[in-house]
Amino acid sequence: MARVHFYAAARDAAGSARLDIDSTDLGSLITSLENTHQKLRAVLPLCSYLLNGTSCQDHSAKLTPEDQVDVLPRFAGG
Repeated sequence: MARVHFYAAARDAAGSARLDIDSTDLGSLITSLENTHQKLRAVLPLCSYLLNGTSCQDHSAKLTPEDQVDVLPRFAGG
């Protein structure tokens, strides 16, 4: 299970600062979050993702149980 950390509006939409999600890649993790947390559907398309501290735009990036994904919404309008 990848550990997912949410910040700002994403944390509010998820209702939690952290979740553990069982997914094989970043894209399936995002889909799983959208399916299980309705409020995240509007937030996630506008977010940036960090995989183990490094920006990741590749939704096919493989995840392992040791991985950490940070979900960062836009801050201060940017």
